[in-house]
Order: sequence, then structure tokens, then C-alpha cells
Amino acid sequence: MIRVDLPRFGRFQAWRDAARQLASNRVSPTDVTWDDGGLFGSDPVPPPGPQPVTASKDFLDLARSVASHSDPERWALLYTALMRLQDDRGFIANPADPLTDRLGRMAKSVRRDIHKMHAFVRFHELPAQGPRRSFGAWFEPEHPILEAATPFFVKRFADMDWLIATPEGTARFDGTITYDPPADRPNLPEDASHDLWQTYFANIFNPARIKTQAMRSEMPVKYWKNLPETGLIAQMLADAPRRVQAMRDAGASTAPGFAAKVTARIRQAPDESMPQDMDSAGRQASRCTRCDLCHAATQTVWGKGDPAAPLMIVGEAPGDQEDLQGLPFVGPAGQLLHRTMEQAGLDARRVWMTNAVKHFKFTPRGKRRIHQTPNVSEIKHCRWWLDLERGFVQPRLTLAMGATAAFALTGNNRPLTPRRGQVERALDGGPVLLTWHPSLILRLDGDRAAEAQKQFAQDLAQARQMIAA
Repeated sequence: MIRVDLPRFGRFQAWRDAARQLASNRVSPTDVTWDDGGLFGSDPVPPPGPQPVTASKDFLDLARSVASHSDPERWALLYTALMRLQDDRGFIANPADPLTDRLGRMAKSVRRDIHKMHAFVRFHELPAQGPRRSFGAWFEPEHPILEAATPFFVKRFADMDWLIATPEGTARFDGTITYDPPADRPNLPEDASHDLWQTYFANIFNPARIKTQAMRSEMPVKYWKNLPETGLIAQMLADAPRRVQAMRDAGASTAPGFAAKVTARIRQAPDESMPQDMDSAGRQASRCTRCDLCHAATQTVWGKGDPAAPLMIVGEAPGDQEDLQGLPFVGPAGQLLHRTMEQAGLDARRVWMTNAVKHFKFTPRGKRRIHQTPNVSEIKHCRWWLDLERGFVQPRLTLAMGATAAFALTGNNRPLTPRRGQVERALDGGPVLLTWHPSLILRLDGDRAAEAQKQFAQDLAQARQMIAA
């Protein structure tokens, strides 16, 4: 019998290394005892043996989740599954297999516990020793998920120091994550954030839609003792009938002016027929649902200008002002474009101006909407509309502003810097002159901004000369 001792932290990798060596020697699962906690010490694991050991990505993902389960048999079950996998590659995909079913239910329970930890950790502000703020929290998960759950907090709260203490151990972050053995529950002080959080919680409570069973399902009672807002629940439930009656007495509120426009757009079914002209293409694009950007944006921003223009200018995507007004190039970057076009002798009335992506992509930050660059999938989904525009306009030259437009037109996603000022071939064979996007120039400072503006003006002048020739 071989006894394998696994450490408190780094358990999955330790199990994986030991299991690989044991399996390469074809050591039977019945000949291995897994000690989770290091109480009895570990026997020497035989060196790697002659037999190859393989495991699919699906199995490793499953094993990584099961490793955070509280069942003391989890390591033995995983090793049994690994050994079976060497002779039967398909068993892990069979939900009717008893071992697969048990491991799947364990993994699901762990994922749910991690989700609850992400939702129900409540930080308390602690005295800070340096310029970074410091916070602490206590949480009691069902499973030993500390290592699996804390990367979420590292990514979300990278600008502060924090600790999360659990019965399993303590995670500390000060720019680097470390794990310590368990200690007594820390004495965490109340802070002003709790009052603010309770105010927010009380104001989002809807007395007309009380479902206590659903609430307890999503917020199990076992977590309540560590949540500052749960002390308000009893009073809010008791006061709900009065608040509902007050809502009835107040009557219906008036919808904002833009509500009818938004509702009409949502209710319109997409038109699947092939547009025959630019106007019908624009109408169809207004109901586009080819990618998820349509759900957050105010509206589709179609191109504008002369549909028989010799020059087409393609940008990246609408910005905040373009999304609100429904017109391309009306924000700060668009204003810089128009000024530079005028200096270069380009008449905006003789140009077709559009974007590679027709919906505004953004991240909300307070009251602001921060522009986000469309990803490859969104660019490819929207290329259908761009191809339609190009088919109707049939420009002699296309000016691609920025890397997104360059990729949408040419299919080439190499860096733009060495390509700027060059003419490449579009996917449909037409010439494409590559230049900076004016929003880049606005983000630069000093000499870099001046140089980029000079190059941008030169490229626009070159475009004028090319279409004139």
C-alpha cells in the first residue's frame, strides 16, 4: 500500500504529479491511499514508469473542480477515473456512468460554492500601512475552495491589499497572492461601506415581487450571519405590504420620451431578404442581431455620405456620441477627421463614411460609457454589412483608419505601425490605404500626437491624389 500525503495548498498539482507517476507504473487504485491533510506522512512514490499516461482537457477541468470538494474520497475517485481513462477514453463523457455522474455532481457543487463565495464575501476596511487601502473578510464555504475562488478577487481588486480568512486557511494579497494555514476568525471592524451597502440593498428591494423561497435558494441562510445586509430583511418583508399599497396609490409613471423608439426597434423582426440598395440595407441594419453588441447599444450607426463616392472611409466602430445621434464621426475623433479632410482638400459630401462595426461597444463606468475595441468575432459578423456597403458604393479607393478597419477590409491583423501609409488589397480586391484612427491621435501627447497628426494629414492628402488620378 502506498500512502500519498497531499499539502494543504497546491493540492491539485501535487495529486496530478503523483497520480501521473503512479499511473505510469500502472499502480492499482486499491493499492494507493491518499492522505488529505498530511497527518500520517507520505510513502515514496515510484519514479515515472514505462507506461504512457494521457488525460483529456475535459478530464483535467473536471478533476481541477473535484479537487476542491470536501469529500475525503475525491482523490481516490479521481485516480480511479484516470486509470480507467487509459483504457476507455470515452467513459468520462458518458453521463450514465456512475463514476462520471458522481464526479460531475461533485464538480457542480464546487462551482456553485465558488459562485457563492464570489457573491457573499463582504470586505471590511482595515488600517493601511502604505498608500494602498487594505481590506479583510471572513467566509465559511462548504468546500475547501480558497485557492480556486481567490483568482477572481486578485483580478477584480488588484489595486488594494486584502485578506480572506476561511476555516481552510487565509489568502493574502499585496500585489502577490499567498496562502497561510487557518487561524482564529479575525476581528474585523465595521466600516462606512457597510452603511452604504445596506442603503443600496434596501433601495433595490422590490416589495411587489417577494419570493422568499427563491431568495433563500440564491442567498442560503447559512451565509446570513456574515452579511451586513441580512439584518434588514425581516423589516423589509414586514413593511412590504405598506410599500406595495403606496405604489398602487401613486399610479403608473410616465415612460421617458425615447421609450417608444427603443420598444419599436426591439419588436421589429429582422429582415432576412437581400437588400437591393443602400437605403434598404440601412433599414435592415437597424434591426441587426448578428452579434450581442446590439443589445447594449442605443442603435445601429449606418454609413453616411455619397453612395456613389470614389472614396470610402472606414473607421472602427461608433463612439458614445455616434451611438446617441445615430450618425458616424460626430464625436471628438470625427471632428478631427473632418478638420483634417478639409485641410487635405477632401469634400466630405463626396465621400462615403462608415465603420467596420455598426454598434457601440462599451463598458459602463459610473455615468460614463468607456469605448471598447470590438473583438475578431464581432468584426467578422459585421463584415457582412461592410461588404454590402462596398458593393453599393464600389469605391475606387478605401481609407482604413485603425487596425480594426484594416483587419475588417484586408483580413490581415498584423500590427498597423509598419503598414501605415501603404496600400494593400481588400478581400474583394480593391485598394486600401492604411492610416491611423483619429481617436489614437487624441490619446497621444506632445510630439507623438503632432507626428501622428502630420502622418494622418499626409495619408488623407495621398488619398485625394489617388482618387484624382
